[in-house]
Amino acid sequence: MKSPLWIQQIFRSYIWRMDNHSQNIYLTFDDGPSPDITDWVLNLLSEECIPATFFLIGDKIQKFPKTAKKVLQSQHHIGNHSFNHLVGWKTDNSIYIENVDKCQEYTKTNLFRPPHGRIKPSQSKILKAKGYKIIMWDVLSGDFDKNLSPEYCLSQLKKHTRNGSILVFHDSEKAFAILKIILPQYLKWAKAKGYHFKSIPY
Repeated sequence: MKSPLWIQQIFRSYIWRMDNHSQNIYLTFDDGPSPDITDWVLNLLSEECIPATFFLIGDKIQKFPKTAKKVLQSQHHIGNHSFNHLVGWKTDNSIYIENVDKCQEYTKTNLFRPPHGRIKPSQSKILKAKGYKIIMWDVLSGDFDKNLSPEYCLSQLKKHTRNGSILVFHDSEKAFAILKIILPQYLKWAKAKGYHFKSIPY
């Protein structure tokens, strides 16, 4: 599913898509680390020699240190996804920023993705002043939605992928049933189409 253009235009200071002049695409994974699931993703990416960017939740890093260590010490880039997956629209600024800072103790990165993509302009202003890049997305896989079939998710990924696309997958329990079907097929398709995979630059 593609991010609506009108939303991208309103929030232009966020990063929705990378350079569109080359066939580079950017895989991102949200809501990890998750035991077994994140391991599966890491193994698949290693087999395919594909870099990615993982937006990690601080609370899950704390709960699953073994899995977290594998991601944090990998060649992949790391993003901050807040400590408790807070929705910015519903959270006081001071609490929200404190939650991001708490996650940052583990992630130590300048990449931040707001959970659900919902962040107040006032919150993003504070975070950008701290040096963060606000990373959104161009294409959402839909792997988390149990009302969608794997076939539909894959068709939408293929339909909307373009040069510079930032794609969102989820290495989480609720997404795994669909993720394990669509991710290998998508990687194969994207390679056949001549796309090159990159991590989001720090």
